[in-house]
Amino acid sequence: MKKEFSTAWKASKQPRKQRKYRANAPLHLKKKFVSVNLSKTLRTKHGKRNIPVKKGDTVKIMRGKFKGKSGKVNEIKLKLSKVLIEGINIKKRDGSSVNVKLQPSNLQITELNLDDKKRTQKLGVEKTTTKPVENAKLKDSGAESKPEEKKKWNT
Repeated sequence: MKKEFSTAWKASKQPRKQRKYRANAPLHLKKKFVSVNLSKTLRTKHGKRNIPVKKGDTVKIMRGKFKGKSGKVNEIKLKLSKVLIEGINIKKRDGSSVNVKLQPSNLQITELNLDDKKRTQKLGVEKTTTKPVENAKLKDSGAESKPEEKKKWNT
């Protein structure tokens, strides 16, 4: 079995080949592996079932020891395909606390971070943060604007 990543690989029933594909995948493909489920309200709003998680998204933990807890995404480890969430820690034997690395499949996005322009375009969301123009003045203040007459060229 070759060690490099194969772009021609489609699928396999063998778990060892599936693990190898995920382990040797380049980072632009590993980004898709950290896709997280959207909550029902976000699903209906955006028309998508899942989306790659980003730093700043608020997620809810659906499985495991911390089930039901939620927090903001602190960090995403693409090489490990894991997500670190703010406030989800465990204490080690020496007394120090460590962030828990969670699998994206066990999470659900409850609130999206829409700071990224590309992400908002992909979702089809328009930000309504346009500021009203404060000092808008018309060219002819008070007078009606006349359409400009077309210039005739004599030839």
